[in-house]
Amino acid sequence: MIENHLLNILLLLAMEPPVGRSADDLIDEKVQVLRAIRTLTKDDVVRGQFTGYLAEPGVKPNSPVETFAAVRFMVDTWRWQDVPFFIRTGKNMPVHVTEVIVRLKRPPLDVFDPIKPSDANYVRFRIDPQVAISIGAQRKAPGDDMVGEQVELTALDDSKGDMPPYERLIGDAMNGNGQLFTRQDASELAWRIVGPVLGDTTPPHMYEPKTWGPADAMASFGPPNGWINPS
Repeated sequence: MIENHLLNILLLLAMEPPVGRSADDLIDEKVQVLRAIRTLTKDDVVRGQFTGYLAEPGVKPNSPVETFAAVRFMVDTWRWQDVPFFIRTGKNMPVHVTEVIVRLKRPPLDVFDPIKPSDANYVRFRIDPQVAISIGAQRKAPGDDMVGEQVELTALDDSKGDMPPYERLIGDAMNGNGQLFTRQDASELAWRIVGPVLGDTTPPHMYEPKTWGPADAMASFGPPNGWINPS
C-alpha cells in the first residue's frame, strides 16, 4: 500500500510541473522526486497491529505482520528540503478515508492569542470515498473578545457517472494511455526507498480497533503540530 498507492500520491504532490502531457513527461518528474527521497530507516517508521488480529482466520500465532504503519519521508529537493512528509495507513481505523493534508506555516504574529498559538491553516485534498477540497483556517469567534476559532470550507465534487478506478485503468491500458501507470526505473527507485524497513520481525506496537494506531508510539511521531484526523 505505501510503496505503490500512497507513495504515488506523495509524488504527485511533491513533483514539479511536467514539461508536457505525455506519460513519460509525468513519470520523469516523479522519478526526480524518487531520486531525492531519502532511504527509510527504522526511525522513520512506526508499525502497529490491532488487538485481536492474531485471532483472525489464517493468521499465524505471534505473527509480527503489521496492520498499521506510519512513515516519515524526507524529500531533498530545493522546494521540499527539511519539510517532512508523513503517511499513515492501517486496518480497523475509525474511518476509511484517503486524503492529503498540506499544513501551512504559521504567520510570525498570531492576532488571536499570542500566548497559545492558533492552529496552522491547511488545505485538505479528499480523494476517497468522495472527492473534495477543503481549506482550514482561523477566523474571529463571535463575541467582543479577540478569540479565534477553526473553520473549514469545503468544495465537494458531486459529479455522477465517473468511471470506477480500476475500470479506468483497464480502459487506459487498452487505449495506450500510460499516465496512471509506472515505469521500471520509478518502480526500482521506490523499492530502494522502502526496502531497508521491509521484513522487520520485531513485535509491532499494539492498538485497539477503531483507533488511530498505537497511541504511545504515535505520541512522539508525526507532523510538528500533530495529526489532523479525518471524520
